[in-house]
Amino acid sequence: MRDPHRHFSAEFVGTFGLVFIGGGAIIAAHDAGPGGLLAVALAHGLILALMVTATMRISGHLNPAVTLGFLAVRRIEPMMAGLYIVAQLLGATAAAFALKLLVPSDLFLAAHGTIQEVAVGVSGVQAFGLEAIATFFLTFMVFGTAVDPRAPQVGGFAIGLTIAADILAIGPLTGASMNPARSFGPAFATQNFVGQVVYWLGPIVGSVLAALLYHHVLLRSPSEPAEPADHGELTE
Repeated sequence: MRDPHRHFSAEFVGTFGLVFIGGGAIIAAHDAGPGGLLAVALAHGLILALMVTATMRISGHLNPAVTLGFLAVRRIEPMMAGLYIVAQLLGATAAAFALKLLVPSDLFLAAHGTIQEVAVGVSGVQAFGLEAIATFFLTFMVFGTAVDPRAPQVGGFAIGLTIAADILAIGPLTGASMNPARSFGPAFATQNFVGQVVYWLGPIVGSVLAALLYHHVLLRSPSEPAEPADHGELTE
């Protein structure tokens, strides 16, 4: 495992930024009506695009589900995958506690501590399916724009747009996590773990399926062998 501190730092800072800015947008947009959903989607999409672009030379996952997708197709070593996931969870938790400490308590509580919640009337199975499909699109976009050597060089822009689109589509139904760390951090800070099974299993299943499809079917033909990317970097 090479340069663990560098990879850990990139994943920690990138995930911290996602949860802090995304959670801050949820707090700021609380009770803002339909426009609030657009603001939250744009905030998540913009910060993810920026953080992925800033960290993709080193790692750029910022999401345990994405990391496990890379692990499923052997594009990251198991030890490095574990390091990434620990960094992601710690970064998300630190960001959630930062919001809890720095935002007035009445605003933080009014936004339910920025946790994701499954809407009334949406079953656990439905929520699982929605999160799995949304995360499938996210990981599919990661492979299609950052992993594939023939991909367009757009940095994290397309990945951020996918997050924004997913939030607009399923945000009112499940909170549109697509990221177990994004859900775990605020849950730990508020000690409210409702829905965590959905927010872990749905994204992981969707991400692994997308990684398997792109890697084995779309990435290259049998006559074009390629070595797995070292230590889970998004580029080869």
